[in-house]
Amino acid sequence: AAATLTAAPAAAQVNGIATSVPEVVIVRSAARQAAYSQISQTYAAQLQQIQTLRTETQTLQRSLDTNGDNQITDAEVQAGQAIVQQVQQKEQQIAQVGQPIGLAQTYVIEQLLADYQNAQQQVIQSKGIQIMLANDAVQYAPESADVTGDIVAALDQRLPTVQTAPPANWRPRRESLALQQAVQQILVGVAQQQAIQQAQQAQPAAAAPSGR
Repeated sequence: AAATLTAAPAAAQVNGIATSVPEVVIVRSAARQAAYSQISQTYAAQLQQIQTLRTETQTLQRSLDTNGDNQITDAEVQAGQAIVQQVQQKEQQIAQVGQPIGLAQTYVIEQLLADYQNAQQQVIQSKGIQIMLANDAVQYAPESADVTGDIVAALDQRLPTVQTAPPANWRPRRESLALQQAVQQILVGVAQQQAIQQAQQAQPAAAAPSGR
């Protein structure tokens, strides 16, 4: 996922055939990034509460490992039913506290999704694309065939901002929910890769051979 988030080349397509990653278009869109940032500020207290609940949940889960072997057996689960119930309660709290955040994010995604086809068609027409394929449907294609970046630019131009507060009684479409989950998975994957890279960079220089 992180690799596909890099800037796409300017070349549009190869012999009328192009590829793109719709989820990455949404992730990289300026409107999505600005809206998610605003949502994080609006729900800062709830996000902090969720983080606290997750930490408490992890602590409870570790306490089930009574023999300290980093594995939780069925016997340990049976012996710690009171703890299991506490974990389930905290998971329910996390879902409840996070519901308005997820709803706001899905509303953002649905607005972008509503104009995605127009942005894609704009790129198809401007670059003379005859066939558009998903990246995962192609075994090989040169980088110049990827027009993900072009669609991002078109979407940014068409829809530079979106609303973050859903209307009263608004309910998301199934496609919007699925895309919101896909976007979240990409963001989590990128964050994990960044954390790994930062951890590797933070390793003390003393760990390297001194050459003496």
